[in-house]
Amino acid sequence: MNERISLDVHAHLAPIFLDALTKIKGVSWNAADRVLTVDGHEVGMKPLFDPEALVAWMEKNGVEMAWISIPPPLYRPELLNEDARDWVLYVNAGLQRISQNHPGHFSPLFHLPLQSPQLALEVAQHWIAKGHRRFGAPSGGCDLVLSDPAYAPLWQALDGAKAFVFFHPGECADGRLKAFYLSNLVGNPYESAVAMSHLVLGGVIERHPGIRFCFAHGGGALPILAGRLERGFDTKRPGIATGGKSPKELLRHICVDCIMHDEAALELAESVFSPSNVIFGSDWPFPMGVVEPHDQMKNIDQNRRQRIFCDNPDRLKKEHQQ
Repeated sequence: MNERISLDVHAHLAPIFLDALTKIKGVSWNAADRVLTVDGHEVGMKPLFDPEALVAWMEKNGVEMAWISIPPPLYRPELLNEDARDWVLYVNAGLQRISQNHPGHFSPLFHLPLQSPQLALEVAQHWIAKGHRRFGAPSGGCDLVLSDPAYAPLWQALDGAKAFVFFHPGECADGRLKAFYLSNLVGNPYESAVAMSHLVLGGVIERHPGIRFCFAHGGGALPILAGRLERGFDTKRPGIATGGKSPKELLRHICVDCIMHDEAALELAESVFSPSNVIFGSDWPFPMGVVEPHDQMKNIDQNRRQRIFCDNPDRLKKEHQQ
């Protein structure tokens, strides 16, 4: 029998509700081929549109709960004003409907459109007022950085609610990464490291200890760079404030998922973020994830696997009950 997996913090679904989707600009649904076209880009991974497929995968693998978020092709960071508002209202209502249709299986991570700090604040306030405090957000893909003062009201609202925020990379702007699938293989870890560095060095984490920041893919490239950030802090490099906690101290307030594909990398992530802050994430249904957890992690140390599958997710669920 497979080991129990208490929680998957990193599972994607794309809401398809035609009564509302047909009113959204730039998006169309091909029901015959089950393809969603978003701003000219075809999203054709069919399990994304099939909540029942995710339920079946969870039952097969002993996953008790999934916190679901929209996939990166649906982030649409170029949208502003009413177009952005219409889209985020649609995807968040869709995530809620999917979760309501599958009670006990899913809980939504409501999307924060970070390209518009004011709209992201309104979204956060709306759902917090309804008793929700779990959100998803892109860690890159727009011109603003997470240390920008424009986000201060958003962080304050999330801090006051003791919110959980799951950050996932968006589109990497580095044109050199177009070859060899590097936009994913290298760009995703890079975007997460940049985002986390801004949260740490910009003082966001220190000022807002009530927010539970969580990052995809084991924190990306950040674990290997933690010592470098610490050295910059210790040697007072230009622009780095040194009056507060050090980067290594602050990084231990962040949790990350387990998608590293290497036990040595997992061990490094545990040493940076703490063993209690590495939790299970699958990235379902994408092949770069841990979509066969019991096979892909069968050679991981049993105690580490127990922490990732059960102990740490159990603790996180208790902290963020709604």
